Amino acid sequence: MADCVFCKIIAGEIPAATLIETDKVISFLDINPVNPGHALVMPKRHVASLLDLTQDELHVTSFLAKRVATAVCEATGSPAFNILENNGRAAGQLVDHVHFHVIPRSPDDGFDLGWRQLSYEEGRLQALRDDIRKRL
Repeated sequence: MADCVFCKIIAGEIPAATLIETDKVISFLDINPVNPGHALVMPKRHVASLLDLTQDELHVTSFLAKRVATAVCEATGSPAFNILENNGRAAGQLVDHVHFHVIPRSPDDGFDLGWRQLSYEEGRLQALRDDIRKRL
């Protein structure tokens, strides 16, 4: 896609600190990292959402994310990592090209996901489960 920054990186129009590249996927360091070593992993084909990936694209992208996470943690000495993938603006997606963030973590790195925990009203858990099961 002509106006996609990630497509321009994939095409070589914008420089990037590429970590690994195959015919289907690419990984490079994020220029605005959460922590040093924060990498992006994505399919080369332009798709906006995880839901648009083929099974093969999801497989090779996920496998590469695992490889990159291993290498990044070894290189940075990080004992942990997050793999995050956002779909849509409400979920925090800023670039409409599906991509996985591989973020090395350490206990006192200051990064907070802001995770909250809610509870269900009586009967809502089962009702939602049943509705989701019908759609699966």
